[in-house]
Amino acid sequence: MSKAKTMAARPRPPADLVELTGRNIFVPAPELWEWIADAYIDEAGPLFTPEHEHLLNAEVGCLWTNAENSRHGRRIVGMAEKLPGPPIGGKWGRARADFQLTQWFADIPDFLLTFDALYAEGVGDAEFCALVDHELYHCAQAEDEFGMPKFNKITGDPSWAIHGHDVEEFVGVVRRFGIEAAGCTAVDFVMAAAQKPEIGPASVAHACGTCIRLAA
Repeated sequence: MSKAKTMAARPRPPADLVELTGRNIFVPAPELWEWIADAYIDEAGPLFTPEHEHLLNAEVGCLWTNAENSRHGRRIVGMAEKLPGPPIGGKWGRARADFQLTQWFADIPDFLLTFDALYAEGVGDAEFCALVDHELYHCAQAEDEFGMPKFNKITGDPSWAIHGHDVEEFVGVVRRFGIEAAGCTAVDFVMAAAQKPEIGPASVAHACGTCIRLAA
């Protein structure tokens, strides 16, 4: 049995990004993905769970941003996206988006994780780790009609998809990081299990742009 790694200190967003106001900035964070991969996806990682193991075969990019984002009165502090995304603005729009991604990451990643730098700087390790766990659950391997992992018929590479959350995922976050770190109370948990969420899975975790988009 491999020995578990010691938990490294989580990367912090750049200080000048946190302090900068009046201008929206997005900064690539390769060190953040390296930390996430070591902590959550490596079998010896201190936060490893088999639910994220498929991401060993994925290319993932991370961004810090100071741009404010909210919807339905909730501040969005994290978001997972599958790339390339839907075309906006025709061929030029797609080309422009792809150009920006290659400036950040050299190649277009399979998934893009974006985190609110001000939020990340202001919360404790448990809250931030719960947020990362939540976003990773969105990054899934697509399944075929029989519920089996799906692969590209030409390249043989995994086919990727953004998945919503179910009760099993929510319990997993609570089990791993505690109810408070998941952004709810024990009463919230019981009530969420008894009735349909008002917005969607975002109601029972940190405000996640992916959850809110899927629930719209």
